[in-house]
Order: sequence, then C-alpha cells, then structure tokens
Amino acid sequence: MKKYWQSWVNKRFKFEQFKQLTQKDILIFIYQQGYLFLVLIFITFIAGVNYANNLILGFCFLISSILCISFYLTFKQLHGLEITSAISEIGQVGNSVELTLYFEQKLPQTRYLWIKTEHHLEKILIQNLKEKITLNFYAEERGKFELPNIQIYSVYPFGLVRAWTYLYLQNCVWIAPRAKEFQTDNKFVQQNFSQDVDEFRELREYQTGESLHAVSWKQAARGHGLYIKIFEQYEDQHHVNIVYENMPANSHEERLSLMMGLVEQCEQLQHAYNLVLPRAELELGLGEKQLYQAKLLLAQA
Repeated sequence: MKKYWQSWVNKRFKFEQFKQLTQKDILIFIYQQGYLFLVLIFITFIAGVNYANNLILGFCFLISSILCISFYLTFKQLHGLEITSAISEIGQVGNSVELTLYFEQKLPQTRYLWIKTEHHLEKILIQNLKEKITLNFYAEERGKFELPNIQIYSVYPFGLVRAWTYLYLQNCVWIAPRAKEFQTDNKFVQQNFSQDVDEFRELREYQTGESLHAVSWKQAARGHGLYIKIFEQYEDQHHVNIVYENMPANSHEERLSLMMGLVEQCEQLQHAYNLVLPRAELELGLGEKQLYQAKLLLAQA
C-alpha cells in the first residue's frame, strides 16, 4: 500500500521544467490554528442550541463562514501559478548548486507563499506578473546529486487553512571533485622558453595574457611594437597532459581532485590540456566547452 501511494504521489507531482498549477496539483486542509477554530465553532454551536440563543448561533455561523472563505482564498494563492525551472547540469564540491524558479501569473495578484525543502525554508512575495527565486543547494560529495523535493505552500490569509503542492524534480546534477592544487613539473606540463635560435620560425603580434618570455625585445626596442617569437616546437610546449595514472596520490578521489586542480590552472594560464582517465579520455582543447566536458568526466569517473 505504501509503495502504491508513493508511486501515485511521484506521478502526480512530477516536475521537469514547466508546470501550471491546476486543481489536481493542489492539496488543502485545516492548518494548526484551524483546529482550535473548529473547536470554537463546535462550542458556540452547542451553546447556542442549548440556550436557544440566536446571538451565539449567529456568531457560530459567522466564524464558520470565515473558515469556508479561508479555504477559497488560500486555494487561490496557488491556483493558476506557472512555474519554470532552470539549473546547471554541472556543479562542484565546495560550490553551491543554484536552482532558479520562475513564477508567472496571467493577472497581477499578490501571493504570499512559502518554499520548503529538507534543509531550507523561505518566504516569498509574488506581486508582479513574473518573479524569480534562486535556491542554493550544497553537495558534499562528488558524483550524481539528486535535487530534493520542493514543497510550496500558503496559509494566507488567516493561517486557518494550508494549501500546498510538491515539485518532484526530475533533473540531476553531476558534481565535479573539489580542486586540489599542487606545483606542476615537467612530467605534467611541458613549458620551456629557452628555444634554440636555429628553431626560430616567425614573429606574430603579442596578445594580452601571453607570457612575456617569448617576446622579441629587439623589435620592441626599435619601436615596432610587441611581437612573439614562434619556434618550431613552440606549439607543442603549451599543452598539459593530465593523466590519471601519473597523479601523485593513492586514493581515487584525491587523484581526481588533483586532476581538477590542474584543469583549473590550465584554464587560468590559457594552456590547452587533455584528460586521460581509466575509462574515458578528453581530447586536447581549451575554453568553456572544454572545461564543461572535463568537469563532467571527472564527476562521472
């Protein structure tokens, strides 16, 4: 029975990237003070009947109508709300994973809502046609990170009734290892600017961020500007071979952390790099796309 119930709940509140809250998505019931309110209604009804007092009965019907109106007003806080989500597919240990929720309504309406997760509770106010809320989650381990289920609820206006819904997120995020720094040597990075004069090939214009070791200072002294000396072996001396087996560590996680540290250093120094893992390889490259692929491979290793 429990398995059937959980399967029904997962199917009903399944959330991928977009959802418009309809009647079937919203649950509603008495909330906290509402139980005391029910006791008050019961007491006033019994007293009014026993003493045949129309004033007490009138008060009983008044507070009963307030409870009924609360059901409608609280339900309207969620009904018709459109929710869209956006999240990065790659995170990293030590950094937060950001989940952005976009709330949209067709007509301006003030909504007082609460967003609740396993370790987070936040109150939000929606007044405009579009609102954006960002939730941060922290992953402590490398690998696949399952996003927690989200509950959105409202107890407006009197706190007597609660209307709520769930977002069972289907997205998952791959978490790359934390970067661990260490001093590289010739085993991992081949950088040598003491080229032989006989290997000289050509001059090209200096680009911002490049090392000054290869600048042709003679050209600069003559007022011709900054130029880089290109040698036959120059192109091969600015890449990094990041090999899993060569990492100076014993544990699997520590080796991946060292590789992550090398990847970040290469991106900062603008050196092309490739990854060699036991079951996967990443070809030589540099830039945002290369960094994304490197993090993904290290997260899945």
